[in-house]
Amino acid sequence: MYKQIEANKTKTVALIALFLVFITGLGWVLSYVYDNPLILWVAAAVSIVQAWVSYYYSDKVALAVSGAQKLEGNERREVQRIVENLAITAGVPMPELYIIDDTAPNAFATGRDPQHASIAVTRGLLDKLDRTELEGVLAHEMSHITNYDIRLTTVVVILVGIIALASDWFMRSLWWGGHRRRDDDNQGNGSGYLMLIGIVLAILAPLAATLIQLAISRKREFLADASGALLTRYPEGLASALEKIAADKEPLEVANKATAHLYFENPLKDYSGKINALFSTHPPVEERIKALRSML
Repeated sequence: MYKQIEANKTKTVALIALFLVFITGLGWVLSYVYDNPLILWVAAAVSIVQAWVSYYYSDKVALAVSGAQKLEGNERREVQRIVENLAITAGVPMPELYIIDDTAPNAFATGRDPQHASIAVTRGLLDKLDRTELEGVLAHEMSHITNYDIRLTTVVVILVGIIALASDWFMRSLWWGGHRRRDDDNQGNGSGYLMLIGIVLAILAPLAATLIQLAISRKREFLADASGALLTRYPEGLASALEKIAADKEPLEVANKATAHLYFENPLKDYSGKINALFSTHPPVEERIKALRSML
């Protein structure tokens, strides 16, 4: 378990480092082409403001969009006992509990830190899983909270926003003819090549940034699986839950592309094939199950 956790932490750090190098390279090219270092600063400022709003209010938006309501009654008592034990084991406060009135089995965690966290489960999850499987799923979601995955997601959103805004600004300025290169008055000296590189980067950068973002998301799912198994000391419970949820073909009606990455298992159901899997927010279920059972 510890090896799996350490490996996924290392891969996540490597992906973020790649992200930062990618942004720096894009910024250098655009700043050189326009001889204006303020390009990336403006894009960063706008992205940070947007991320600040998301950081403090995205959990409320996600719960509202998903139709989540406070968990009450007998269902609350059953879930609360499990989550309380997991919270004590993890050494974090008890999160708020919500239920989504949907028969498809799934769950998600949201909130900016363990002090402001919530876990939402679907009615289908409570009806279709046994206790050990339910505990495995809740431990996975608790791990997203204790690992500060929501905070990491916010940081990545800032980086993606910087790239998207800089690329959009660059392409619009080319379209309207408002660009002025550093070497316009010096017969080029390679500035034409830099302009070409800038155009290619501006076109491909948002796609590359999205792929890196999704790769980070997939690594965090592996990490939450390993951390969740560590909390329960029973990887098989989580592996069994994954098998049961993956086999359930009922769609989660309240899910959409904006919230799909939050859920325990992709509610939109993953694509098939290696190329399409690059655009998935979750790793293949088979790989998650294999990793969990390798911990036994």
